[in-house]
Parts: sequence; structure tokens; C-alpha cells
Amino acid sequence: MIAGPAELATGPEQGLARSLKPRHVEMIAIGGIIGAGLFVGSSSAIAAIGPAAIVSYAAAGLIVLLVMRMLSEMANAVPGVQSFPEFSRLGLGDWAGFLSGWLYWYFWVVVVAIEAIAGATIVCGWWPVLPVWAVAFALTLALTGVNLLSARSYGEFEFWLSGLKITAILVFILVAIAAITGVAGAGTGLSNWTAHGGFAPHGALSVVAGVTNVIFALVGAEIATVAAAESSAGPKVIAKLTLTVAARILLFYVVSIALIVAVVPWTDIIPGESPFATALARIGVPGGALIMQAVVLVAVLSCLNSGLYVTSRVLHALAMRGDAPRGLALTQGAGVPRRAILFGTVFSLAALTLSIVSPTRAFAFLVNASGAVMLVLYLLIALAQLRLRTRLERESPERLTIRMWWHPYGAIAAILAIVGVLAAMALTPALETQFRASALAVLVALAGLVLKRAVSRRPAPTL
Repeated sequence: MIAGPAELATGPEQGLARSLKPRHVEMIAIGGIIGAGLFVGSSSAIAAIGPAAIVSYAAAGLIVLLVMRMLSEMANAVPGVQSFPEFSRLGLGDWAGFLSGWLYWYFWVVVVAIEAIAGATIVCGWWPVLPVWAVAFALTLALTGVNLLSARSYGEFEFWLSGLKITAILVFILVAIAAITGVAGAGTGLSNWTAHGGFAPHGALSVVAGVTNVIFALVGAEIATVAAAESSAGPKVIAKLTLTVAARILLFYVVSIALIVAVVPWTDIIPGESPFATALARIGVPGGALIMQAVVLVAVLSCLNSGLYVTSRVLHALAMRGDAPRGLALTQGAGVPRRAILFGTVFSLAALTLSIVSPTRAFAFLVNASGAVMLVLYLLIALAQLRLRTRLERESPERLTIRMWWHPYGAIAAILAIVGVLAAMALTPALETQFRASALAVLVALAGLVLKRAVSRRPAPTL
């Protein structure tokens, strides 16, 4: 039997304040997706795939979109569950909730460290007074302070940071379209799509393999369900937000990449350098490189901010379920889980420390171990949706006001696609290390589950 909202709730009765508005939730989700992965990381994908990177991003985005549709269906059907890892628990059992929660927490802890280093590198490029690690620590602590204030303060801060990112992307799209069509300048057209070796210069296989690289830049729309526990919006609004954010991000990514490879020959894209800055320089925008550095810094800080938020709320949910120390469920002040925030910050700072003392071994392992984690989590969500949908149709079909497309074939297609990407990672030499390290991370989480169950079965001591 499907549990009701009272049994599954993760909202105000746990001490979290419902102070976030729908606009905050929307921008929080966008903040977790648009980071250095788009503004800088896309250069590696373009250089490796060519103009056909457009197709790779579109295919990866379609996989994410299917998962978000499944998530929207579940979020609307069982409104008491408004935390991403908890849907795995609902459909598959407690083991899946434990595994999803801790893997999701670990993923974002590592993301916080990565984004802090990226932001510090930009700042030190402007003012090389302090070492990168010191600035990375300072950025992490500063945004931890923002998160400690209140969910409303964090949401407002994230709203404006994400708004600046979206504005920058829209301005870039308009400028690039003007350059391509000849509204500003001679007009480059779309000849660069097929010049310099063709649309897919490395063959169709490179386009398929490229999905394994670019899909990780597109994850994050599920943050809307994490923030839902502190939102006054209804479950249907959150469910729709989850899907519309994913669709909007897919549009931003695909359109931006398409315009970049139209303005700049793909052979001129240098991995590690912002292709947006390269495109603006080719168009002739004065100070384009400096402008994009500022935009990347805003994007990085926004993603860092969202990462700190997500780690604390997921840890809070785990603690409420008894899957983490109960003390981490305590909320203080304006309903803020400050212990959970500080716990995540400590681990992110520890990862930053490893980036200093052992950048090529320990820190590289942490990054690699998070590589395929989101795919595992999305796979669990898809499996949970199939199982929960069967139960809903049998017991409470009236709850299915938002439905997964082409059920059950849409979910099966997403599952097969995710398994295909994981298999491609395992068979691709450049990604094999990530696959193995991520598999080890999953095994560690499973070992934690076994240990927890063993401890919980231990009889209480007698006096």
C-alpha cells in the first residue's frame, strides 16, 4: 500500500521553514546546473566531438528530461515526499533511500570543492595576492555564512546570482545570432557547422561517446524537489518546475553550443578555455574575455551556493530517517539545519585540503568517484517510478494527474540509455577510471547500509 503524505512528510513538522517562493525554487535548481560545466567545460566536448557536440548535448538532455518527467509524476502523486533521494526509498525501499541520500550528498560535497577551486582560480587571476587554496576556503566559508542565515536569505541570494547567469546567456545568444545573420557585421552563417572536416569530423561514434562526457553538466534540475520542503508552493507547482527547469536548461545548453560552433570553427576551440569568450572575441565584442570571466565567477559562486544548500537538506532528511546521526536533523533560528550545513562544509573543506596535499591522487580519486554517481541515482529514480506507477494505478489512480510520457516505454528507454552510458564509460579508456571509482563509492555506501542494519539489530545493553 502507498504511504500517505503524513507518513512520508519531510516538511515543516521537521523544523524546516516554508519560506521559499516558487521563483526561489526555480532559480535554486538553475543555480545547480549552470556552472563552469557550461561556460568552460563545454570547450572540451566541442574540441573532442566537433559541431556534432550539439547532438551529444541534445541526447544527454533528453535522458535528463525523461528522468525529470518521472520525478515530476512521483512528486505530484505523493506530495509528502519532496526530496529527491526519498523517491528511490518510496519506490524501492529503505535501502535505496539510504544509498541515494548518501551518494547524492557525496556528489554535491565534491562539487562544492570543485566550484570553489574554479572560482578561486578566477579571483587569483585578477588579484594574485593570496594562493588559490586560501581564496577557495574563503569563498566556501562566505557562502556557508549565507546558508546559515535562513532559507529565505539563501534563496534570495541564489535568485539574483542565477538571474545574472541567465541574463548573460540570453545576451550571448542575441549577440551570436546577430553575428550569424549579419545584423551586426558581415554575417558568418552556419558554414562552420560543416567546414573543417564536416559536422561530425570524428564520426558518429564520437557523438554517442560524447554523451558520456556532457551528461554530467546537465544534472541538477532535481534540486527543485529538495528545495520543495521549504517552499510554500503546492506539489503540482514543484512538479512542473522540475520539468520546466530541465527543459529550459536543455534549451540554453543546446542553443548556446550551436551558436558557438557556428561563430567559431570547432578547430579553434581550446579545451579548458571558455568557448563563450572565444566566440565573443571572434565577433569583436570589446573585453569579451573579461566579461566571460566575470560571468563564470558568478556561475561558479551560484553553483557553490546551491551545493552547500543541497548537502545540508539531504543530510537533514537522512537524519530524520535515522540514516544519519539524529543530531544533524536539529534546526535552529529560522528553521535552518545549521549542524547539517556545517557538517557538509567541513567535508568540502577537507576535499579542498586534499586538492592541496594530494591533487593527483586523493583529490583526483574523490572527483572521479563522483563521476558516475548521478547516473546511478537517476537509474534508481527510473526503477522506482516504474514500480510506484504500477502501485498507483492499482491503488490510487486519481493521484496520477501528471503522467510519465509513453509509459512504460519512456521509463524503459531512459533506463536503457543510462545503462548504455554507464557501459560506455566502463569501455572508454579515458572514462574507465571514473567508472571504477564511482563503483567503489557505491560499494562504500552499500557497506555503510550493511553496517547500519547490523548496528540497529544489535540488542540494547542491559544494566
